[in-house]
Amino acid sequence: MLLLGTLMHVKQISRSPFEVAIAMVVPIVQATLAVYLFRSGGEQHRLIEAAVGAGLMGVWSSVLFGSGGAIQNQRWQGTLEMIMLAPRRPVLVILPITVATGLTGAYSLLATLAWGRLLYGIRLDFAHPAAFVAAAVVCVVALGMFGLLLASTFVLMRNANALTNALEYPIWLVSGMLVPITVLPAWTGPIAAVLPTTWGARALREATTGGPVWPSAGICLAISLVCLTLGGFAMTYVERRARAAATLALA
Repeated sequence: MLLLGTLMHVKQISRSPFEVAIAMVVPIVQATLAVYLFRSGGEQHRLIEAAVGAGLMGVWSSVLFGSGGAIQNQRWQGTLEMIMLAPRRPVLVILPITVATGLTGAYSLLATLAWGRLLYGIRLDFAHPAAFVAAAVVCVVALGMFGLLLASTFVLMRNANALTNALEYPIWLVSGMLVPITVLPAWTGPIAAVLPTTWGARALREATTGGPVWPSAGICLAISLVCLTLGGFAMTYVERRARAAATLALA
């Protein structure tokens, strides 16, 4: 059921003109932003790190807006009630949506690297190519589970996009996707430590430059499993509360 649900939502997302347009434009913008940011700082040797970080930003944006937009789309299509009435736990029905957004966002990572190579001549010399692929898979799955936790709160919100707009840049900034965490204020450290995006970005960076990939990937996966568990409980609670307050179908 999870596999078929994920495939269905991937197909649905891939046929959305808005999603296709975003997937074509965002990687070019992200790659350009990363290249000029690092070139202006005199760090040409770190351009591949910049490209990977910019690609991960695209994955996060896809998961964040996909998780919020998916719930809203189900509302607008009149299918949210059918999802909640399905003879399965809500988490098993919503999880394919969030994982599908992560898989769609993986295109941003690949496209950003491709555009960085074609437009700016970035050499894609990964220290651990196999570990990079494994870390990318872990990161996509982890963000999908994190998206489930976010989606459980979006069910109650009539304007979930307001929350997604507020979360996009702070999360990738605190996670160190493009800017090192060490240059941020000390109070952001505990926040970064509990985000799967932080450890996913670190695992990809270690696979790119050479370093211990698996500890960061393991922590990322562990945090994502915690998010899955919390998301499951939150989804059940939110569903019951939305039914009791008659706010499930509000648009």
